[in-house]
Amino acid sequence: MKELPTDERPRERLAKYGAHALSTAELIGVLIRTGNAERSAVSLGEFLLAEFGNVKGIASATLDQLASVKGLGLAKAAEIQAAIEFGHRLALFTDDDRPAIGGPQDVANLIMPELRYIKKETLKSLLLDTKNRVIGIKTVSIGDLSSSIVHPREVFKDAVTASAASIIVAHNHPSGDPTPSREDVAVTKRLMEAGEIMGIELLDHIVVGDGNFVSLKEKGLI
Repeated sequence: MKELPTDERPRERLAKYGAHALSTAELIGVLIRTGNAERSAVSLGEFLLAEFGNVKGIASATLDQLASVKGLGLAKAAEIQAAIEFGHRLALFTDDDRPAIGGPQDVANLIMPELRYIKKETLKSLLLDTKNRVIGIKTVSIGDLSSSIVHPREVFKDAVTASAASIIVAHNHPSGDPTPSREDVAVTKRLMEAGEIMGIELLDHIVVGDGNFVSLKEKGLI
């Protein structure tokens, strides 16, 4: 980025005007710092956006996919993924260490920033106390959601350890369509039955798509 006048360099503009004043390509350029003989850092950012479609495409790309782009390599690809993960964690952060769940939207606000970009179906459980406050969020399984993979003991193991009063499970549909499948409903009913036996109620099952979600409870499916 040295070929640009000082006032036009992304880092200098960020310092003067704030990060919000930079384009997405410029933000990527700041992250990776240098380009290669063919492209400046900003031009490389523009190429990444074109190559992967948009910011979501970059966020969904694997480390190997990013590293394979000429001019990036493993180190810069790792820096991009680290920045994306930092953003995910910031989106989950709250000043209240134990946010209360009042409905499906509260669940979506907590887990959608992470789940919507994951390419494999990932099941998470929210562990709640007697006031429906979150005392933990655990990853239960990664892979196709099926009754043969999702076993109640894995779902309720952390709930028992944390002395949770109830749980909510949530998983993503990588296709972006949150419409529950028959398997989603079957797994949910199996977990409800197990929860009744163990005295830990399953309050809901949230299916996350790309910026949207479905509550099986609201749909009357459980």
